[in-house]
Amino acid sequence: MKVLWAPWRMEYILADKEDQECIFCPGTDRTKDQERLILFVGTHTMVMMNRYPYNNGHLLVAPIKHVPSLDQLNNTELLALSLMVRHSIQAIKDLMNPDGFNVGINLGRVAGAGVEAHLHYHIVPRWNGDTSFMTAVGEVRVIPEHIVETYKKLAPYFKGIKDEPGGEK
Repeated sequence: MKVLWAPWRMEYILADKEDQECIFCPGTDRTKDQERLILFVGTHTMVMMNRYPYNNGHLLVAPIKHVPSLDQLNNTELLALSLMVRHSIQAIKDLMNPDGFNVGINLGRVAGAGVEAHLHYHIVPRWNGDTSFMTAVGEVRVIPEHIVETYKKLAPYFKGIKDEPGGEK
């Protein structure tokens, strides 16, 4: 049996998840945005990097409103969310040049939602050949760039956008 050591996961595993604040509720204090990997907070949406990414540049886009499903957003919130997903995809295209994307929502625990109570999109950039033998044979994913370096690349792109709806630069 092969063992893959990931001691940094223990903090997450042992954390009391019932007392934790929702990672998608950004609050008003912007001083910890980099530590929390938050790239953007607007009136209706927020964008953050996934701390446990499937690939470099894996973003999470969520409404500010703490709801579990799309039908609980009004039209303005839904439009702002969709436009921020589009903007986030464009940011990754411009800065990381992927060959494609996986974009989706997991609604409900049985669908794979890790944070079931707060709706969020996953935006995962994909490159030709990014599923190597490590994933297929070793069930190990290789992330070639440190998450802080990816954050530093993406942060200026999001700092330049206006508030929604639209998210245009």
